[in-house]
Amino acid sequence: MDNPQTIAQLGELGLLQRLFRYCPGDMVGDDAAVVALPPGRHLVVTTDVLVDGVHFSDRTTAPTDVGWRAIAANLSDLAAMGATPEGITVGLSLPGHTPIAWVEGLYGGMAACLEAWGGVLLGGDLCRADTIGVAITALGSVIPQRALYRSGAQPGQAILVTGWHGLSRAGLALLLHPETGGTVAAADRDRWIAAHQRPQPRLDAIAALESLLGPGGDRQTLAAMDSSDGLANAVLHLCQASGVGAKLTEADLPVDPALAAWVGPEQARQWCLYGGEDFELVLCLPWPLALALRDRLGPTSAIIGETTDNGAAVELWSDAGDSPTRLSFSQGFQHFA
Repeated sequence: MDNPQTIAQLGELGLLQRLFRYCPGDMVGDDAAVVALPPGRHLVVTTDVLVDGVHFSDRTTAPTDVGWRAIAANLSDLAAMGATPEGITVGLSLPGHTPIAWVEGLYGGMAACLEAWGGVLLGGDLCRADTIGVAITALGSVIPQRALYRSGAQPGQAILVTGWHGLSRAGLALLLHPETGGTVAAADRDRWIAAHQRPQPRLDAIAALESLLGPGGDRQTLAAMDSSDGLANAVLHLCQASGVGAKLTEADLPVDPALAAWVGPEQARQWCLYGGEDFELVLCLPWPLALALRDRLGPTSAIIGETTDNGAAVELWSDAGDSPTRLSFSQGFQHFA
């Protein structure tokens, strides 16, 4: 079979011409993009960096999935702020031997995620590097009074999470060690791998919350964050930013029963709390609103506990009545640990 054409053979200008087709025709060709915001809305900006060998690899992630995940990670951050996606820019660093097909697959995955969830590709930059790196900056917009922050939680609120947690970690385990999944049902295997390769930013949950709140609903006493670095990490950050504590109930954690049956309850609970890359949302809400939102979102959403006035301590209580376990940042993923 012939060797695939590389970007070094195509050249920068040739590669740019191929990538322009993923952008709106009137948005590229200048030094920067000019983006109009809807009237009365503020700009929301977030950036995420993915590096080959750290965030993805050929063993676990096809180029189209790398593109999807890169966009989904940023749209998840916009969702946590209550924002609507407007557009993204891409900073791409590539070794010269990178196949052109890999880059086109990457952009195909990005385009698919944007088509599904909103926003357009506005442009970006290319450079040569020893390792593939994908830096995404996402632009969103929000009516200022409807923005969500980490700092709004009050004691006595429900802590609601969207979706099962630990599925991305389970999908990664199956991709790295497929021989371990012999007892896993095909539907569960596909679902967990999809959670890792094609996470869904929960803009739908924000739309449901907006519908319940209405235009005049109070958002200043709410708090939100995405759980990309782990569920425990998100709760800890929310409590730290809001100056509240949290009491979580072990039995209410969003653990997929099929996952617990595969790896055991303890391992499933650990992946739920610290597995990361689930790209779900964690929200602190008044109880009536939380119950209504849980009913609106369906059975995979869960109320896992309540905020307290116990400093910023986050405690996990078991049904057995044992002394609670105090959660900490040190137990989760840290980039430079």
